[in-house]
Amino acid sequence: MATRILVWGENHHDVHDARTREIYPETMHGTIAGALAAQLGADARVDTATLDQPEHGLTEERLADTDVLYWWGHVQHHAVDDAIVERVHRHVLSGMGLVVLHSGHFSKIFIRLMGTTCALRWRSDRDREVVWTVDPAHPLAQGVPQPFIIDEQEMYGEFFDVPRPDELVFVSGFSGGEVFRSGMTYRRGLGRVFYFSPGDQDFPVYHHPAVQRVLANAASWAAPDRPRELPRLAMYLPGEFDVPREWTGEPQ
Repeated sequence: MATRILVWGENHHDVHDARTREIYPETMHGTIAGALAAQLGADARVDTATLDQPEHGLTEERLADTDVLYWWGHVQHHAVDDAIVERVHRHVLSGMGLVVLHSGHFSKIFIRLMGTTCALRWRSDRDREVVWTVDPAHPLAQGVPQPFIIDEQEMYGEFFDVPRPDELVFVSGFSGGEVFRSGMTYRRGLGRVFYFSPGDQDFPVYHHPAVQRVLANAASWAAPDRPRELPRLAMYLPGEFDVPREWTGEPQ
C-alpha cells in the first residue's frame, strides 16, 4: 500500500519573496513534494497543503488520510490556528508520522511536541554546511553520501533547546566553526517525529539530491506500522484477561 504523504508549506516566501520564487518556481512545498514523488514512485501518494487554505489544508478528514506529514514554516508560525495545532498533535500521538523541516523548529506543533523553547543560534550568511552521518545503520541514512556538502546554507548552531533525542542521525558543521544536531528522531505517543534542519527559502537546498534522499527515507521511517489509535487509559476488571500461573521454581 502506498504511503500517504502530505507536504505542508507556509507559502509566504513562495508568494511574496522574489528570490524564493526564482529558486523554487514550483514553491518550496511543491519542490519537496515533487522530489518525494520522484524518489518514491508508486510507493507513495504525495499531496500538498498550505497555510492560506481553509483550516490550513489540515482538516480532520485529510489528517486521518495521511501517514506522514512534512512541515515547513518560517515567519507565519503565529498565524497557525491553535485548534489546528491540537488536531495535528492528536494525530501524531495516534501514530501519524511528522517530519519537521528547517525553521519549522519554531512551529507551534514542534514546540508543543518537544515541550521546550526550541530556540537555537543562527546566521544567514551563505555558510557552507557539511552534513555528517553519525548513525550509518539508521534507515534515515540509507543511500545518503557520507558526508554531503551544501555549498550555500543558513547556519544553525548549538545550543538547540530541544529534549535529548531518541536517535541522533546527522550532525552538521559550518564555515564559522559551529556544529548542530541536524537530524534527530523522537517518539511521541504512537507517532514518530523527525527533525531535519537543512533547507532554506534563500538557498536551493531542497534541490540537493542528498537532502531529497533523506526526505524520501523519512517517509518510510515515519509512516505508522500499526492501525492508528489514540493511546488511552483503560481499566481492567478481574477475569478480563488471563493471569499466568505463579512460578514455583519447578519446571512447568
